[in-house]
Amino acid sequence: MIRPVAVVGPTATGKTALAVELALTLGGEVVNADALQLYRGMDIGTAKATVEERRGVPHHLLDVLDVTETASVAAYQRDARQRVEELLDAGRVPILTGGSGLYVQAVLDDLKFPGTDPDVRARLTAETDEIGVAAMHARLTELDPVAATAILPTNSRRIVRALEVIEITGETFSANLPKPGPARYDTVLIGVDREPEELDARVDRRVELMFEAGLVDEVRTLLGKGLRDGLTASRALGYQQVIAALDGDGDFQAASEATAQATRRFVRRQRSWFRRDKRIRWFDGGSERLAERVLEAVAQ
Repeated sequence: MIRPVAVVGPTATGKTALAVELALTLGGEVVNADALQLYRGMDIGTAKATVEERRGVPHHLLDVLDVTETASVAAYQRDARQRVEELLDAGRVPILTGGSGLYVQAVLDDLKFPGTDPDVRARLTAETDEIGVAAMHARLTELDPVAATAILPTNSRRIVRALEVIEITGETFSANLPKPGPARYDTVLIGVDREPEELDARVDRRVELMFEAGLVDEVRTLLGKGLRDGLTASRALGYQQVIAALDGDGDFQAASEATAQATRRFVRRQRSWFRRDKRIRWFDGGSERLAERVLEAVAQ
């Protein structure tokens, strides 16, 4: 029986290269589970695998949204499950990979999506504009610390959504998340992590290389395609810092440092999210024979 493999964990641990290696060995194809890599043109700032890095392995659910569109976990769940099932039917091994914990969970678990109330959402959005996203994230932390851990403090859309669900259901947002049981499709969950100090250094270097590779020009191009109107894309790490620099004093060195700092914080939230899932078997992304050891675990 073919079993999908999910390669998860914090940013900059080496998930992408491992996923490609697994796909090549197992006869598989990669299904993206990074919310921001859904966007066309957001390549440098999301560390999207280049054509060369994909090594001929088909990648799915990359470049499917314009930056003006809002990413939806519900839509992703539908599309990703369809793609996984198509691959299984074709005898191919789906390799689900990415650091967006909620997106991975949407595919593998019985994740439901509570309804919405336009009036509540409008009021919370207006309040966010009035008192700021940080204050709203602090409120979410008090009401639902589990959800607050998983949601970026700058992601006003998801913060408002979590607070909306809390208000209209009377339950925490995280209460609507399923408790992990057997993963859908009998998926094998593989986690990739590194020592915190090593990962901090990798994040700093990654951000430095992004700016050297032309992140500022990428943002300028995307601004011409409506990036400011994108509720999700415009708040992505790196992109929001560059936009602020373009609107302000043009200090891109400061923007780079702010991006690295915010990414290091994000890595800690990712680690906290994934470590709660006891189904995941963890590996050191810097260890020798990583792919070989993971393949042994998958075979078991």
